[in-house]
Amino acid sequence: MKILLCTDGSLYSQVSYEYTAWIAMRMDVEIEVLYVTDLRKEKAVRSPDFSGSIGMDAYQQLLGKLVDIERDRAKLNHKRAKYILQQAEAFLSSREVDRIILTHETGFLVDLFHKFEGNADLIVLGKRGETADFATEHLGVNMERIVRASHKPCLVTPREYKPINRVLLAYDGGENCRKALDYITKYPVFSDLDLHLITIATKDKKTAIKHLKAASEIATSANFEPTCQLLTGDPEEKMQKYVENHDIDFLIMGAYGHNRIRHLVIGSTTAQMLRSSHIPVLLFR
Repeated sequence: MKILLCTDGSLYSQVSYEYTAWIAMRMDVEIEVLYVTDLRKEKAVRSPDFSGSIGMDAYQQLLGKLVDIERDRAKLNHKRAKYILQQAEAFLSSREVDRIILTHETGFLVDLFHKFEGNADLIVLGKRGETADFATEHLGVNMERIVRASHKPCLVTPREYKPINRVLLAYDGGENCRKALDYITKYPVFSDLDLHLITIATKDKKTAIKHLKAASEIATSANFEPTCQLLTGDPEEKMQKYVENHDIDFLIMGAYGHNRIRHLVIGSTTAQMLRSSHIPVLLFR
């Protein structure tokens, strides 16, 4: 199994190292740590053509200074990337992880992401990034774009790490949730944990019961002893209350739906849970 760990060196990224190490200690994995220097950080502020107003000689001197600034900035960004990747490697190595690849790219993470996603089985990234302290209720822009675009499972990690004992799968019988259940039963990372299964019925309670029963049978056949519960009402509210009331440490659910209009008007269940959750969320598309 290969994990693509995206980092920007922020507090949230450092917590993602801890969760990645937790997975690595429970199964054989290779970890590629990816840091992307934002292309905009490589560019000095471009000066408009002032040659007519300040004179050609002065203008040439200004251009020379801008070139020097750009070169120095590139060197600084390279050192920063090297430091962040080395810090990630040191942390993972301290948790006895030995299969680590360090990768530095320059560009835009969202654009470069697919270049590395294809060889990965799991994507890990922090819930927010470098500007976390400036907008406490917002999701990281890169995180949300990657989760929406990725075809691989994405583990979104919170601000703080906590040991994992109880896992919740929100199951609705859809393709994304079936992938999630297959993942749980296939990989040993969840094998000895307390598994909870919930289905939230919004209209058709009979179908919801059928889905929950089917999920329970699959989990039981994989040697789990799942705690199953059928809930009714608003999905975000019921899911969040269940997490709090049962001290859930790890949430698994299907990712963003396709109803873009609904997302624009009231926000998707995925986005709402990511905003409100203080535990890691594993998303499947």
